[in-house]
Amino acid sequence: MRVHILGVCGTFMGGIAAIAKSAGHEVSGADQNVYPPMSTQLRELGIKVVEGYDSAVDADVDSVVVGNALSRGKPVVEALLDSGRPYSSGPQWLAEHVLRDKWVFAVSGTHGKTTTTSMLAWILEYAGLAPGFLVGGIPSNFGISARLGGSPYFVVEADEYDTAFFDKRAKFVHYRPRTLIINNIEYDHADIYADVDAILWQFHQLLRTVPRNGLIVANGKDENIARLLKRGVWTPLATFSASERAARWFGCYDSIGAESRFSIFEDGAVRGSGRWSLFGQHNLENALAAIAAAGHVGVTTEVALAALAEFKGVKRRLEHRGTFGGIGLYEDFAHHPTAIATTLAGLKSRAPGQRIVAVMEPRSNTMRMGVHRDTLHGSFALADRVFVLGATDLGWDPAETLAPLGARLVVSTDVQTLLERLLAELMPGDQVVLMSNGSFQGLPALLQRALENRAATS
Repeated sequence: MRVHILGVCGTFMGGIAAIAKSAGHEVSGADQNVYPPMSTQLRELGIKVVEGYDSAVDADVDSVVVGNALSRGKPVVEALLDSGRPYSSGPQWLAEHVLRDKWVFAVSGTHGKTTTTSMLAWILEYAGLAPGFLVGGIPSNFGISARLGGSPYFVVEADEYDTAFFDKRAKFVHYRPRTLIINNIEYDHADIYADVDAILWQFHQLLRTVPRNGLIVANGKDENIARLLKRGVWTPLATFSASERAARWFGCYDSIGAESRFSIFEDGAVRGSGRWSLFGQHNLENALAAIAAAGHVGVTTEVALAALAEFKGVKRRLEHRGTFGGIGLYEDFAHHPTAIATTLAGLKSRAPGQRIVAVMEPRSNTMRMGVHRDTLHGSFALADRVFVLGATDLGWDPAETLAPLGARLVVSTDVQTLLERLLAELMPGDQVVLMSNGSFQGLPALLQRALENRAATS
């Protein structure tokens, strides 16, 4: 079958392309944002990519898959609709062609999906279960974001964002999981949902699809999850928390450093101790969720902990780019006030006596709409310095919104000025974290190169 994917360079749709190719299909695609690393990955897979959406889909294509970045008005979309040819969304195609006969592990929630999905896939891999997976990032243990796998098991990052221009349900309603993780629920995606109740409605539809012989693994100290469960749950429930000992799965750190150590409890009884290179309470909760979910298919806590000791993290999820002249440089995907605060808390726990420098690009649709303006400054409570790239078309003034930060705040309207301000101030011992859900206009690589050069000449 020949499959043509519109929006193929997105992480999710690029993963669909890789899985379709692995399944033996002839795959091509189109996108208006064709650049590395996804363009390189697709080329290496032998997937031809057309740049732009001006060309109609070839007549010999059997299956057209439409990404949610496509909308009415695009020439390729209008031509597709006029043709009367069948088409599907990415989640629908995945469900019909891959997930239908699989034991699906779905990882949902506002924060932590990518890391938890990666942890769970790695635990199952370490246990010899050879799962397929589709992740919204690149797990370092695998080096790829998606694979078909060679077993009945498939782990998917279950996003609540809408499916396509013709299907406004959340992506995750297509997946029909047997094992479902809900990390947390907060208001996000303001361009899609009017309020958190609209998001809870989507999660309620998801809960309705989990069978009685399934398992829901949910954060035991999340008010919105508690509200969700009151609407109805028909599946066994296992809670987790790194702050609430009453949860079925509880974890706590024994030490945090280059190699952090932690203990795991189930129903109050010690189930084992673990060690890894990660840190932060959020990562410990991600691990608890992954351990509980893996246990649903018989993976013991002992094996899961051994796997986590070898877990290498996910690119751009509090990823340590290196230390240059005594300055630690991290990159993170955080783009929501809670995620920003969590990231900074994790970094502070690892370097309690050192200066934390937060560098943020308000790029997500929700952030650009100014939904979190009133609470954003509070997310930087643990930062000693805060640098913000305030784009001229942002729609709100970061200097005004973040004024409560006082002298800790620096706002620049272009990336070169921001880079110069950072280099003028950074000193040995600083821990710098760059936070954006986009490319940050190349700042991570620019700053790393400048710090490397400075260290080499000092």
